[in-house]
Amino acid sequence: MTVTTFFKAGLLAAGLALSGCVSTAPSAPDIVDVAQSAGTFETLVAAVSAADLVGTLKSDGPFTVFAPTDAAFAALPAGTVETLLRPENKDQLVSILTYHVLPAEVRAADLAGLRLSPETVNGKTLHVDGRNGVTVNGATVIQADIEASNGVIHVIDQVLLP
Repeated sequence: MTVTTFFKAGLLAAGLALSGCVSTAPSAPDIVDVAQSAGTFETLVAAVSAADLVGTLKSDGPFTVFAPTDAAFAALPAGTVETLLRPENKDQLVSILTYHVLPAEVRAADLAGLRLSPETVNGKTLHVDGRNGVTVNGATVIQADIEASNGVIHVIDQVLLP
């Protein structure tokens, strides 16, 4: 199955998840559980919670999350994270966070040697370059293929802005 087929197959699952159809929690750690336990995604987890996306990222998926570290969030201009976490900025926060999510499980090996423009959960495309390591819109994947029961996490060194 090609990467393009992965992306197309995941669109229906992502649409159902975003519409609020959440299944019971699997016994293995899901994307949210893995991020919470890692200790380097505290800002991301807080943002996912503020955006009311926890249920979505705990659903069946599959998802690929390009997860910025706390250091990546800290590199944003002063006050950016605090501003985004305000309730009146929830739509903007949701847009940014869903820009980090593909509605399919895509491993680093699936990207090797390729340049792709997959559509994210928010409907915009990313520029993924797997020709020399993996970069996403210029952000470097610093750790790939962290497994979760409902997908995979790739750690990135920058926050992606749509």
